[in-house]
Amino acid sequence: MLIVMRHGANEEQIQNVIDTIKKKGRDAHVSKGDMHTVIGAVGANQIDPRDFELLDGVKEVLKISSSYKLVSRIFKPEDTVIDVNGEKFGGGYVGLIAGPCTVESEEQVEACAKKLSSYGVKIIRGGAFKPRTSPYAFQGLGEEGLKIIRRVADKYNMAVTSEVMEINQIPLFLKYVDILQVGARNMQNFNLLKELSHVNKPVMIKRGLSATIEEWLMAAEYILSGGNREVILCERGIRTFERATRNTLDLCSIPVVNKLSHLPIIIDPSHGTGLRDKVAPMSMASVAAGCDGLMIEVHDTPDCALCDGAQSLYPEQFKDLMEKLKKIAPVVDKKMSIAV
Repeated sequence: MLIVMRHGANEEQIQNVIDTIKKKGRDAHVSKGDMHTVIGAVGANQIDPRDFELLDGVKEVLKISSSYKLVSRIFKPEDTVIDVNGEKFGGGYVGLIAGPCTVESEEQVEACAKKLSSYGVKIIRGGAFKPRTSPYAFQGLGEEGLKIIRRVADKYNMAVTSEVMEINQIPLFLKYVDILQVGARNMQNFNLLKELSHVNKPVMIKRGLSATIEEWLMAAEYILSGGNREVILCERGIRTFERATRNTLDLCSIPVVNKLSHLPIIIDPSHGTGLRDKVAPMSMASVAAGCDGLMIEVHDTPDCALCDGAQSLYPEQFKDLMEKLKKIAPVVDKKMSIAV
């Protein structure tokens, strides 16, 4: 249920509504817009809308039919804009994240970061703990990998995003990482989502391999319901019958999510296709479709990569792609901060 306050409602009236919600056994979540303050009453207890309709300052009371409340446009009509190290996602901005699939060595991360930072990239990606389908595949360097990417990122004034896999890893990640990434296989790890809802850093949620958009938005609802409003949705392709590419990159999710939710949606064309030559065209298509950001795998020597080299761009290919994206973005009223 949403309680929409009248334009000009004062703090005392807003607080009265919040107190009434809490007395009814629900949690109150406040969203202040340019015209109206909207208060979400979230919880399992049944409450009567008439208990709020006659309160001072209340304009109207709305019931939300969808399962997700706080991520919906009804609760917050304006785009959520997430700013990490000066890179913005949402609200007309196309943010960029780039880097290797996994941290292999300090020399490898250094080589990537040096070139990416010269192109204007402000956020570097790199996995330290790698969930792999095969138990024999490279599993990452663990904490040492986080230390490496943090040292290199600090040297080049970059932020870091990496995938957290378990609850007990969260304190470690808070020391080294600026955006905590929830991988596709953990999208419905609800205990992990609940814990991440209490952190004070942005959380990126990758869409599950076979997840519907509603299930994906419900995963985000877990984060927002616990108090963390900085959530980025990442489309990374879903599993279908098609085998020509690693996954089927669902670009339809961009306009669908933009209509349903105020959260920024970014695209991972590297995992979405699994093939280097497909990354550039799908990146350009993603920006044209209205995405709020891209996360692209870049490796200085992808043919020697320990993980996902076939889908990683060479730095020069990435630079060429960014120059093309800078031309496409203004056509769809988007802005990019990339320097190249």
